[in-house]
Parts: sequence; C-alpha cells; structure tokens
Amino acid sequence: MAQGTGSINSDYKDWEWSADAGERARLLQSPSVETLPKSGESQGNGLGATSALGAVFIVVNAALGAGLLNFPAAFSMAGGVAAGITLQMCLLIFIIGGLVILAYCSQASNERTYQEVVWAVCGKVPGVLCEVAIAVYTFGTCIAFLIIIGDQEDKIIAALVTEPEEAGSSRWYTDRKFTISITAFLLILPLSIPKEIGFQKYASSLSVIGTWYVTAVIIIKYIWPDKELTPVEIPTSPSTWTAVFNAVPTICFGFQCHVSSVPVFNSMKQPEVKPWGAVVTAAMVIALFVYTGTGVCGFLTFGAGVEQDVLLSYPSNDIPVALARAFIILCVLTSYPILHFCGRAVLEGLWLRYTGVTVEEDVVRERRRRLLQTISWFLLTLLLALFIPDIGKVISVIGGLAACFIFVFPGLCLIQAKLSEIQETRAISWWAQVSYGVFMVTLGAFIFGQTTANAIFVDLTA
Repeated sequence: MAQGTGSINSDYKDWEWSADAGERARLLQSPSVETLPKSGESQGNGLGATSALGAVFIVVNAALGAGLLNFPAAFSMAGGVAAGITLQMCLLIFIIGGLVILAYCSQASNERTYQEVVWAVCGKVPGVLCEVAIAVYTFGTCIAFLIIIGDQEDKIIAALVTEPEEAGSSRWYTDRKFTISITAFLLILPLSIPKEIGFQKYASSLSVIGTWYVTAVIIIKYIWPDKELTPVEIPTSPSTWTAVFNAVPTICFGFQCHVSSVPVFNSMKQPEVKPWGAVVTAAMVIALFVYTGTGVCGFLTFGAGVEQDVLLSYPSNDIPVALARAFIILCVLTSYPILHFCGRAVLEGLWLRYTGVTVEEDVVRERRRRLLQTISWFLLTLLLALFIPDIGKVISVIGGLAACFIFVFPGLCLIQAKLSEIQETRAISWWAQVSYGVFMVTLGAFIFGQTTANAIFVDLTA
C-alpha cells in the first residue's frame, strides 16, 4: 500500500504480480480521492512490472471465489451438464470480449480503473451509475459471504456436537444466528475498520489455496463417491427453454473479474491490447475448467437434490469436506473486508465528489466517517444475512449487476470510443465494432432485467 500521501491507493507500481489483499483493494479504488496527476504519475513510474504469467494469475484469482459453491445448483437449474456447459461457453465469448474492450478503452482514455474508464469514455451519468452499481454489488457479495459462513459453521458444529437431534431443541450456542453474529463481530468487524488492509496478504494467499482445494474435493468425491451419496435425479435437459436463464446469474457472478481487470492491464510490462487478449483468454479458460469441474462433478454427485451451497449436500462428519468448509470460512473472512473496503472507497469517492472536498481538506472527518460507514455497512449486511436462507437468493440479485459489469458498461464504452473517432469514411470494421457494442449492451440489459425480475418475483417472494 502506498503510504505518506494524501491519496488512497494511488501507487499502482506497488502491487507487482502477486494477488494479496492489498492488491485486490486497489482494484476498486475510487477515482475521486486520487490527487496525483496521471501524466506525472505515468512519467515517474513508467510501465508496470507485471508479467503476462503474473497477470493471468491475478485475473484467475479475481474470477475464482466462493461463488463456485453455487455452480452445481446452477447446472441443475440449467437442466443438466450439456445445457450448463453450452451456456458457459456462449457467455465466455462475450466475457473475454468485454475484458479486451475495457483494455482498449483504458488505453484510449489513459485511465487506470474500471469506473474511471466509464467516467472518461461515457460521461458523468454512466460513471455515477457504475460507481453505485459497484457499491451495491460489493454490498450484496458481503451478504452472501456471511450466509456462507453460517452454512459452513452449521455443518462443522453438527459434526462436533454428538447430542442427537431427537434429544430436543438445539442449544443456544449452536444457533445459526448466534454463530454468524459472533464470528462477524469478533473477526470480520475488526478487519474491516482499518484504513488500509495490506496486512491480510498471507491469509488471502491461503484463501486462494482453499478455493482450489474445494474444487479438488468435489471432483475426487465424484470419482470415488461415498456409499451414502446417491443422486436423487439427474436432469438431462431443461424443463423449459427459459429455465436455462436461471443459471446465468451464477455464471456472471463467478466470471465477473472485469472491475479488477483494468488496473491489472495497466500494471503489465506491455500494456497492449493484443497480449492482454491472450492473458484474459488463458485466465478465463483456467476459470472455466475450475467452475466446470466443480459444477459438473457436484451436480452429478447429487443430481437435482444438490443444495445451493454444494458443501451442504455432504455429510457433516466427512473430514476432507470439513477441511474444505474451514478453507471456505477462511476465504470469506479475508474476502469480506476486501470487498467492504472496495465498496467503502467508492462511497467515499461519491461523497467527496458530491461535496467538492479534497482528501487533504477532509482528513479530520475521514476517520469518523469511515467508522460510521463501516459499522453501518457491517450491521446492514449482518442483519440481512441472518434472515436470507441461502446464497442462491443473493446471487440471483447481484448476478444481474455482474452482467452489467461484463456486458453493459464495456459495450457502452466501445460504442462511445468508436463514435468519438474522427473518420471521413466509416469502414466495415468500425460498423462491426459499434454493432458488437450495441449487442453487448442489449444482451447485458436483457440479462439484468430478466434475472432481477426473476429474483424479485420468484426467489425473494418464495
């Protein structure tokens, strides 16, 4: 983390190619609190130090996360393995295209973060909408993280408590609401208050290992299943053609790394569109294998009876799965403060832009405002997590916002970037790119509208 300046996370050269907590926090920094001029910054720092291989690792790390727990249920909702894989492959083309478009627009606008690119290329209104969407998205993701903690703790406690369920009501200290609350107050809140979060780098590295471990356990459990694990029913086709779209929010939520991609692109030794295309293609193929392996094996193990959180489908006393649950809890404990930091930085930027106050003028009130923002954010996410039953309902909402980051904003940026070009004649390639941008915006708007309406009228009212 950059120290000794008035800006928040303005030193881009610090984060090299590792993917620790400090780097993740920089990915969503607010442009409103940056005080160093870009021209002088670029002259002083020169090109970044991230290699192509390092960029692949960072993008994969940004894409993979606790959302993979919902992929087996997404395959079930889509109507089976064939439908789920086909949907992923179709969306992956546009996911990679969006990442390349963002790099192109970043290079054209000389901006270094996602929302800065949207502000510079599309203007004020889309820029504000983008920042609000990021804040809502990170808020919803924090709710999902707390629900995941409750899911895993329920199973771990069930394995530790030997008292049979028939003996009566469960003890107060095993109650889900109590375990989520005590974990959140003792571990998450203290990690969320500091102004900087670079101290979490080692725990974040463990959370990356934990994500891969979960995938390995699910695949191994499918290859060598326990005798008591028998699938209820394995659908081979969707019940209706619209049922396929039920899996879209999970896929968008899982592959959404676009907000993080712009700083990664600018950190590369060769920040050029062509090598970046190879980087994101390789990264998305790796993520595709991880998500597909988890989704297919988890779905085939339990069939239509798979839980929204696949780890809940396994017995409580399964030791390898219990270790996977512990890893997921660690992953969430370190990811919540990072996502909260990102959302808080965006809210801070919106506040400073609205009031017209610079960071240097507002240092005295920054600590008080940060404490208020953190506590309010924490209590609201905790309260909602206590009364929302599973992560599927949260992902169905924030998955629509992820579609905006993947399709809508990159599409708008491409359209505006091409329209701003001064050309006497419009070549066929120009029209093709504008048409592609229009299609991405249309597709993203459809996904956002369909998934949000479905979440409100079906999932949240169920």
